[in-house]
Amino acid sequence: MERDEVIHDWNVIGEKSSPPLKRVAVHDETLRDGIQCPSAHDPDIDEKVEMVRLMARCGIDSVDVGLPGAGPRAVADSQRLVELIRDEKLGILPGCAARTHANDITPIIEISQRTGVPVEVMAFIGSSPIRMYAEGWGEDRLESLTRSAIKLSADAGLPTSYVTEDTVRSRPSTLKRLFTAAIEEGATRLVLCDTVGHATPNGVYNLVSWTKKLLADMGRSDVGIDWHGHNDRGLALVNALYAVDAGADRVHGTVLGIGERVGNTSTDQVLVNLRLLGSDEHDVTPLAKLVELVAKAVRWEVPVNYPVFGADAFRTGTGVHAAAVIKAEKKGDTWLADRIYSGVPAAWFGREQEITIGHQSGESNIRYWLHKRGYGEDDTLVRAIFERAKMQSAMLTDDDIRAVIESHA
Repeated sequence: MERDEVIHDWNVIGEKSSPPLKRVAVHDETLRDGIQCPSAHDPDIDEKVEMVRLMARCGIDSVDVGLPGAGPRAVADSQRLVELIRDEKLGILPGCAARTHANDITPIIEISQRTGVPVEVMAFIGSSPIRMYAEGWGEDRLESLTRSAIKLSADAGLPTSYVTEDTVRSRPSTLKRLFTAAIEEGATRLVLCDTVGHATPNGVYNLVSWTKKLLADMGRSDVGIDWHGHNDRGLALVNALYAVDAGADRVHGTVLGIGERVGNTSTDQVLVNLRLLGSDEHDVTPLAKLVELVAKAVRWEVPVNYPVFGADAFRTGTGVHAAAVIKAEKKGDTWLADRIYSGVPAAWFGREQEITIGHQSGESNIRYWLHKRGYGEDDTLVRAIFERAKMQSAMLTDDDIRAVIESHA
């Protein structure tokens, strides 16, 4: 069986077809932007250490280890994580967030000097007219803050990203003035932010394309473009993919999409889709452990229907669906069994297809369950479990099924 014979992929065949996505870097903000979520618990340092290790194993390129300007604990945790990356040669680059102010940037410079690691400075400032009106800011003030902050970081020899909050609602004239000032002072990246989740895919494409043209006109192809999105309209993931398609070099996210309000782009979902789209070849089996660890550390309940990593992501209790999976397995084709009722191969992410028993199940579900656990498939036992399932309004638990088995015995 040729695989293209059993799946016709309308995603890439037809009148509307984009070229394969380029290789793009992924930057994780869980330990900074993510834990700003009012419902999230700030993990202890041991948990943060394990998170960074797993992020590196998943192929995440860089991580925001904190905002040292927030106080002594933030400085200590940030430095510990930078030391971890250095000492264990993790292959993930550290960065720190900062306001465009010396009080925030100086601690990052000091951490870099103490550790000998070039920590990326990610200096942010609000740039939209609505924010400027509310704060009483003028463009002269923003440019002045931009120039002094970026110069301080660049003069220290650190990679420097210039982050404009609410970029998607900012005027082109303002962005041109601020981006130009930042680049003139040494910024190596521009971070385009959808801070309040306002953008649609069209807006993402327009903004990234406009920024690319600005850089081209300046002759600065060496300056990178980042995309940082939030999920207020439920568009964060698709917006991130559109940003890559439009030419962004790096996309930001947080594990499980945790963050202020309804959260950020989900790092894990970005990695899942980049892998499925052929843009990334990293081993993504550690992702399940990373999601589990972050959920535990920030005291987060993963929704059962969360893509790929939710409890129900690969479970089915419907008879016709289960029968198709079982038939595929009987053909001895694990590739087929993992895709017959799933657009995502469970095995790529350390999961497997699960068949459960409920009121919509058929006898094939029951026989599969019994066979997988080494029980005989006695017809009267199958019938007893089947009748019990039809009486229930929810899936039978393993204990429920074993109780029927014991009663039958």
